[in-house]
Amino acid sequence: MSRPLVVGMIPARYASTRLPGKVLADLAGKPMIQRVYERCAEATLLDEVIVATDDERICAAVESFDGRVEMTDAGHCSGTDRLAEVASRHDCDIIVNVQGDEPMIDPRAIDAAVQPFIADEDLQMGTIATPIETLEEHLDPSTVKVVVDTDGWALYFSRAPIPYFRIDTATPEPEMPRRHPLSGLLPMKHIGLYVYRREMLLWYAAQEASALEQTEGLEQLRVLEAGRRIRVVVVDYSPIGVDTPEDLEKVRELLMPVAGEDS
Repeated sequence: MSRPLVVGMIPARYASTRLPGKVLADLAGKPMIQRVYERCAEATLLDEVIVATDDERICAAVESFDGRVEMTDAGHCSGTDRLAEVASRHDCDIIVNVQGDEPMIDPRAIDAAVQPFIADEDLQMGTIATPIETLEEHLDPSTVKVVVDTDGWALYFSRAPIPYFRIDTATPEPEMPRRHPLSGLLPMKHIGLYVYRREMLLWYAAQEASALEQTEGLEQLRVLEAGRRIRVVVVDYSPIGVDTPEDLEKVRELLMPVAGEDS
């Protein structure tokens, strides 16, 4: 059996509620979208990388560094819909959805997410997660949590602190990492990187938003509510997304030591 064709796709839009145009923000001499693209290109299991956008400015930026880009309909409501349009035009087997605002994405995390699909041709959708370190992060609604079964399948995603830690005050938990003192369970933070079989992505994008999805504001719940499964791979990587000007400055500082190497 030949290895499936795996394409990394980066949905990118110019509009952003908190930081408009962030994918074109300069990060140590390169636009953010280029940083994401180059990190994806370092993943050993991606055969191609494509930026999917409806904005001519983003298209021009990607073309300026000889990246591959495809224009999509401006009416899409989500990055998933944007990728489904591109996927419908290609004969690829597996699509990896990489967020356009994670310029520090670890290529090893991408490979870890893809690897199960290489080994199991029946796997339809997957994602990644990492242990939550602190109580504050466990309680933060902006941190999406995931609970998995013993075989690594997602049971539920939520902005609420799942699983809830019922703790006897006589048996305090350690400060870090956050681990239940009796069960030993570590809560997991979901990382918004997804892997799909092409047919699964097209099915997913064609479904109406589900009740749970609308309630939590989490698109992946559409899949679970429909009775389909998502494999979760645990990785040693915690993303540094860029949602605010403060995030942008933080990433710029982290990239400063390697800026000279890129010039």
